[in-house]
Amino acid sequence: MKASAKFMAALVVSGVVAVPANAQMRRNIRIVGSSTVYPFSKAVSERFARANPGVPAPVVESTGSGAGIKLFCGGVGAQHPDIVNSSRRIKASEFKSCQANGVAQVTEIAFGLDGLAIGTSKKTGLTNLSLRDVYVALAKAPFGKPNTTKTWKDVNGNLPALPIRIYGPPSTSGTRSSIEDLFMEPACAANPAMAALKKSNEAKYNSVCKGIREDGAYVTSGENDNLIVQKLEANPGTVGLFGYSYLEENLNLLKGVSINGVTPTYQTIANFRYPGARPLYFYVKNAHAKAIPGIRAYSAEFVREATFGPQGYLMKLGLIALPEAVRKRNQGLATTLTPMSGAGLK
Repeated sequence: MKASAKFMAALVVSGVVAVPANAQMRRNIRIVGSSTVYPFSKAVSERFARANPGVPAPVVESTGSGAGIKLFCGGVGAQHPDIVNSSRRIKASEFKSCQANGVAQVTEIAFGLDGLAIGTSKKTGLTNLSLRDVYVALAKAPFGKPNTTKTWKDVNGNLPALPIRIYGPPSTSGTRSSIEDLFMEPACAANPAMAALKKSNEAKYNSVCKGIREDGAYVTSGENDNLIVQKLEANPGTVGLFGYSYLEENLNLLKGVSINGVTPTYQTIANFRYPGARPLYFYVKNAHAKAIPGIRAYSAEFVREATFGPQGYLMKLGLIALPEAVRKRNQGLATTLTPMSGAGLK
């Protein structure tokens, strides 16, 4: 059976049979996922559309990493996305969901680095936080005790007496997962009692070390990092958590808060000195690559060598290049679409 026939067969199985087959075949690439990756993916889509005038322009939606992966793993067929962007690696449970729903072959492609940044108005007195400060300010139950902190001075006597008001992403966001994994858990795990708790009761450990407070100090701001930037500008004294590229775009209005004495910059993220450095990904549904025109070309455009030159258009948007060897490996994956095995996922 030809690839296009397989694609249509998936549509029939899902019950989409009311209109002629040629009307059911979707020709444009559909992409969902991370709000952090969205501006990069959108730029690649625009460049792809100009270079391929005979192919419909890709449609890119900012749904958040978690919600996007759920859509992506929902199945094979025109009603399901072809590509999902993510600001974190796909989870083992999500990969299993893909497999269970017939999404048997998925290619994982890392295309660059980003930093999870803490930004604030230039008028705000916060300049440097430790990972412990961030954890104690954010956690619902820091080190297993209810969070009673109201101001940053309550967190650390050396910090200003500013009310704790932190704008950040919802639970469906990959950036939210990065907050938990890069900022919160390392500080929590450094506590001997918490390290022991992980061995005896990992579920409780995760709740204590990754659970974010729900008393109003942390304000969920949707899958729109630009909205967080606007709130910080309008409300000096507040802080926000978002991708470094959004901070870089707004350095005329905002400043980055140093973590453990390291300021988020291109160089500190590229060499992983900054604690919030993280890789960015997109995942391709291999069955769709055989049926939707342009998926391979789009993937190759995302990771092509020229993209990462000094004047590369993604670099101008704030993307940070992967180490050369890693970059070349992922360029190869974008060409071959070699499926991932799922080994090593958490």
